[in-house]
Amino acid sequence: MKAQISGRAYVLGDSVDTDQIIPAAHLVYSMTEPDERRMYGRYALSAVPDAEAGLPRGGIPFVRDGEYASDYRIVVAGNNFGCGSSREHAPFALQVAGVEAVIASSYARIFYRNAVDGGFVVPFECARRLADVVETGDHLDIDVAAGTVHVRRLDETFLLHPLGEVAAILEAGNVFEYARQSGMIG
Repeated sequence: MKAQISGRAYVLGDSVDTDQIIPAAHLVYSMTEPDERRMYGRYALSAVPDAEAGLPRGGIPFVRDGEYASDYRIVVAGNNFGCGSSREHAPFALQVAGVEAVIASSYARIFYRNAVDGGFVVPFECARRLADVVETGDHLDIDVAAGTVHVRRLDETFLLHPLGEVAAILEAGNVFEYARQSGMIG
């Protein structure tokens, strides 16, 4: 896990479910074969609706048409991010698209555990609802050790909830590597 995570933010609302993060129709791709793996990046957040434009919030696509990675490194969301089915493909798809962190008001438990256990993205929570403050395209700087996120446009810094015990898993890379390093498995 990096000590600093910086990049442009992509802002979403409440209850973004795993079918919106990676639609079930795209679960046919291998997560290990490189040519197929990149398809998870192409279709990440491709089903988040915008009632008027048919595109994600504000009509701004997360991944541009024909590309496999996003320009956004940090997803900012409201409550209950990652609700729905228990697929590990959801945080994996975000990682393949280039996302390093998600800052949400709250998470569905299974998404949070999959994000941490696989070491896919760092799932931060913030005391302030950032989805109402940050705009898509804003540049954010996360200081992991200090537990803060700075929004450059606003020149404001917000406190993040401590990662607690999951920090060690994320630092190791994933839950299996953590177990190896901790002597839990050989």
